Amino acid sequence: MKRKLFAILMAMLLVGTMFTACSKEEPKEASQKTTTENKTDKNEDANEASNDAADNGNEITSEPVTLTVWESTGGSDDFIKQAGEAFTAKYPNITIEYVNVELGDSATQIALDGPAGVGPDLFAAPHDKLGELVSGGHVMATSNADTIANSVLGTCSTALSYDGTMYGYPVSAETYALFYNKALISEDQVPTTWEEVVSFAETFNAENSGKYGFMMDVGNGYYSIIFTTSDNNRLFGPNGTDTTNTNINSTASVEGMKFFQDLRSILDIPAADLTTSICDAAFSSGNVAMYITGLWNVAPFEEAGIDFGVAPLPSLPGNDTPVASFSGTRAMFVSAYSDYPAEAALFGEFLLSEEMQKLRFDITGTLPSIDIAVESPYIAGFLKQLDYAFPMPSIPQMGAYWEAMNSASANIWDGADVQAELDACNSTILDQ
Repeated sequence: MKRKLFAILMAMLLVGTMFTACSKEEPKEASQKTTTENKTDKNEDANEASNDAADNGNEITSEPVTLTVWESTGGSDDFIKQAGEAFTAKYPNITIEYVNVELGDSATQIALDGPAGVGPDLFAAPHDKLGELVSGGHVMATSNADTIANSVLGTCSTALSYDGTMYGYPVSAETYALFYNKALISEDQVPTTWEEVVSFAETFNAENSGKYGFMMDVGNGYYSIIFTTSDNNRLFGPNGTDTTNTNINSTASVEGMKFFQDLRSILDIPAADLTTSICDAAFSSGNVAMYITGLWNVAPFEEAGIDFGVAPLPSLPGNDTPVASFSGTRAMFVSAYSDYPAEAALFGEFLLSEEMQKLRFDITGTLPSIDIAVESPYIAGFLKQLDYAFPMPSIPQMGAYWEAMNSASANIWDGADVQAELDACNSTILDQ
């Protein structure tokens, strides 16, 4: 696709039409219609879709359009395919073509495929890649941004804002929490402080050979960041935008990571043997009482036959609220290289409708990005944790955080000097 040389003029804010459109009566089955009736209905649908688009301030073509959408496998692919069919039923001239590009690869691939004219119209990416995508000129700003921001969870709109402008359409929110195996620990035993975690695990480990009271992926900065957040200490400052100071080697971070290092007393396993896959397997086999992970593991653990619950994370020493976790927002971004940016934006908005958000939850199990009720015994724990979570920073420097913090966390767990490791981590991030 070649970059268009004209700007799309957005005339009006999005009104309620977009989010109620899905509830309209579906067309009759094809077998109940004649060919003439089908053609007539399609023309009427096209006219109605054109009118809806005009109401939303989008200049939508009536010509046949195919939108290419990049998404991951593992459920997200099924969602896009089903959502695409529903979208085409409403906008008969627009077809959605799914292409598999995994979430972790899209930001890199759009930089190559977009300018080459072989990229997508929309693609999924985590919000922490936003700074990289914006600075590279790869994404378009959100259409009807004010209305979209008011329609989604606050953490999602914040996560997708960069230099005062919103980009993308948030399709899900996420954070992690404390999973507990009800066969090994009762609900009233679940710790609310990290000191209680240590106390429980010491007793549990002594009484249950080969099992562990607590486990986590200790070499993953997505999780270990929680130990740096005491006293409102936040990565890249309170707004996640301070490019001169990571706070990763602050006094609060050093003290928190020393406590993290002391957890080795209840989980005496090298960092290399505590990867996510190993920890997942340990919990799903019934050998771990408590484990930090996210909604993505609900279905696998249910399939493994584990009777589990989900609670907010324990508080750090000296604090009385759940420790602050990273929150993430998964978004669909309109490519700056798309030949059909208005149509792509319309599909992005469509994915935020109540019907589509419920569909995505049913398929993927991830938290909706809008405030709707979903049926799950685990959601309450995640929602409570989300109240204390903070969006992963999306500035370009975040790209250097992962490898640096993963390495520092693993080294600290294995006994390295905490201050030295965090100083090195800080330098690596700022010197990128």
